[in-house]
Formats: sequence, C-alpha cells, structure tokens
Amino acid sequence: RVTKEVDATSKEAKSFLKQQEKRQSSAPASLPTVSGVKRPSGMSSLLGKISSKKQKMSTLEKSKLDWENFKEEEGIVEELAIHNRGKDGYIERKAFLERVDHRQFEIERDIRLSRMKP
Repeated sequence: RVTKEVDATSKEAKSFLKQQEKRQSSAPASLPTVSGVKRPSGMSSLLGKISSKKQKMSTLEKSKLDWENFKEEEGIVEELAIHNRGKDGYIERKAFLERVDHRQFEIERDIRLSRMKP
C-alpha cells in the first residue's frame, strides 16, 4: 500500500474525496429482492468481483513512484523541467525529428505529384 500526502485544497485531494463519496452513495443503490435480501446480479456482480480484488503494483508503476519520490527528496524537479525544455531535452529532439521527417515527406510528395501526367 502506498500513501501519499497532499494538500487538502489540491485537485488530487478533491478528486479523491469525490471518488469516496461516489463509492459510498453507490453502495445503497442496489435494489432489494422480493424476500428483502439484496443480491447483486448480472454485470454489477461481475464488476464488483473484479474491482474487489487488490490490484498489484506493476514494476513500471513502482518505478514511476520511486522516481517521483526521488525527485521530491532531492529537490531536482525544477532543474529537470528546465533541462528538458532546452535543446538537450529528449522530447524536444523527438519533436524536431518528427517535423523534419514530415517536411521531407511533403517535399517528396510534391515531386511525385509534379511528375505525374494530368
């Protein structure tokens, strides 16, 4: 189990509280049967069984959580954001290469279209 402390006024805290309210309000919404005993049926029972299982944390989720915690502990969040915005950033390089590839494709397409007979 992973616990995370957030500010009570943050978006994440508000969304968590809304989810809790939805869970509490959806529980008494099931209809009673003739005998007065509530029994889940159909898709709702299947979904209930699936959602009641504890989901295991995958390696990727654990790594992401560890990385986020490391960045917060070391105080390097802003430094990483600044570095990734510059020319040395991976995302910026990928975007540049995609633009070049798209431009090259357009040039080749224009040449092919100009060689075609009308």
